[in-house]
Amino acid sequence: MTGTAGNADEPTVRDPPGDDGSPVDREPGTVTVVGTAHVSERSVEEVEETITRERPDVVAVELDEGRYRQMQGETPDDLDASDLLKGNTVFQFLAYWMLSYVQTQLGERFDIEPGADMQAAIDVAEGLGIDTALVDRDIQTTIQRFWARMTITEKLRMVGGLAFGITDSRVVGIVAGLFVGIFLGPAIGLFGGSLGVSEALLTSVTAGVLTAIVVALVVDTVGKAGLSPDGRLYAAAGLGLGGGLAVAVTGIADGVVATYLGGFTVRAIGSLGLGIGLGLIAGLAAAGVIGLFGSREPGEYGGIEDLDMDQLTDADVVTMMMEEFRQFSPGGAEALIDERDAFIAHRLVALKNAGYDVVAVVGAGHRAGIERYLASPETLPPVADLTGRERGRRFPWLKAIGYLILIAFVTFFILLAMAGVRDGFLLRLFGAWFLINAFFAFTFAKVAGARWSSASVGGAVAWMTSINPMLAPGWFAGYVELRKLTVNVGDIGTLNELLSDETKGPGELVSAMLEVPLFKLIVVVAMTNLGSMVASFLFAIYVIPAMFGAEIGGVDEVSQLMIQGARNSADLIRGLVTTLQT
Repeated sequence: MTGTAGNADEPTVRDPPGDDGSPVDREPGTVTVVGTAHVSERSVEEVEETITRERPDVVAVELDEGRYRQMQGETPDDLDASDLLKGNTVFQFLAYWMLSYVQTQLGERFDIEPGADMQAAIDVAEGLGIDTALVDRDIQTTIQRFWARMTITEKLRMVGGLAFGITDSRVVGIVAGLFVGIFLGPAIGLFGGSLGVSEALLTSVTAGVLTAIVVALVVDTVGKAGLSPDGRLYAAAGLGLGGGLAVAVTGIADGVVATYLGGFTVRAIGSLGLGIGLGLIAGLAAAGVIGLFGSREPGEYGGIEDLDMDQLTDADVVTMMMEEFRQFSPGGAEALIDERDAFIAHRLVALKNAGYDVVAVVGAGHRAGIERYLASPETLPPVADLTGRERGRRFPWLKAIGYLILIAFVTFFILLAMAGVRDGFLLRLFGAWFLINAFFAFTFAKVAGARWSSASVGGAVAWMTSINPMLAPGWFAGYVELRKLTVNVGDIGTLNELLSDETKGPGELVSAMLEVPLFKLIVVVAMTNLGSMVASFLFAIYVIPAMFGAEIGGVDEVSQLMIQGARNSADLIRGLVTTLQT
């Protein structure tokens, strides 16, 4: 029988009944704590020997209900879509996935299944007829509180460090370069003139970008006849880039581009292409440096190749690794280590006070903290402080910025309307806002592999969600995508297996990962949101100046119109107040 507790004070392992069926009054029991390394064969042997020798009333294991059920081979629980689609939950999932992947790598390094120590404890207890108790906090609560306690800098360092441990640094460099380039492009379009970026240069870059796209598409189509997916990817990327560079450097297509494309299109495509090109160069250069000299982050949070079995099974060394993480993120360590020490100790104290002799099997890094609490139970923090969702301790800057954008957007249109700008122009401006958001949100969603219906819904609502900090187009696209997808925690194990498969190339790996429902959903949500963000930047940097410059007279004239609109609004308000007073 396995007992689980609804809270830390009331484990459901019951007192053995007396002859008359009533509970037996018992003296306080004892607790023996076994500290293990979760991927160590020696830890498995120690667990088996200790339980067999001690023959306790209860074996307590560092598991929650969900992880226990998964370990027993039960069907993983489906994930709650309403939680999964929220922004913070997405990042919490990524943190959990990365930590899970590191443990999986450790298990492969030492040829043992992660969690074998806990499984051994359960198996031995069942073989001896001993009850088991699950004493760890729910993993979702732990990850949520862990993520909320970390600072933005710590989150970026952790995700970045683990990313270099998970994938090729060149892939990370390309992805980082694309993100940098997407935001650098509009800046070049706005300020490039003062930095020496001429119209001629932008025309050449535009010609190169268009040529690269056409060549890549042709090569990919032709390559389907005889090339593997990875082969098509490399051929399309290489030949497309080569052809684009050749056209841009020689300038042979500049005349055609200048004749058939307007100045706005050239400036938009050219500056964005130039920004992405510079971003990719910087990203690949950084990846090369990291690949040459190594990165300290993976050593801090994986360090797999530098460990040997003696280190891994030594509780002092495991504790030292925990302390290294504590130096990196005090808040994260508090949620991941200290709070769980207290939570587990609460349950062990409850079992001890109920009169049970207990062998507790926990990770070596938790042993010292748990034993301190067992020696001085009065120092345990209240259970209420260890459970529930953690609220962010810092000012919500991103949400505040979102509200400011919403206010600025609405104010912009109101002031222009109050200044007497023609309704037709405002409708065209709004139409441009709708179309550019719809196009980029839809396109990015399709690139992520979304169905037509999902991408269409994300594109249709992007104009509204991009100015509302409480909504995101990716949520809508994700909900539609979930009509055909079923996601559960078992998908994390599938992703870990794919990442450990060294026979797959980058393109094949990404394709395989997109077949995993959980990963596909996360990517669709993220890419749809990213598309809307890119559209908002492009609208502000390119579309507004072009439209106003052509129909109103430029940015200075817009400022004057907004000031006039503010004056007219003030006059209207004063008139209404005067009317009400009389």
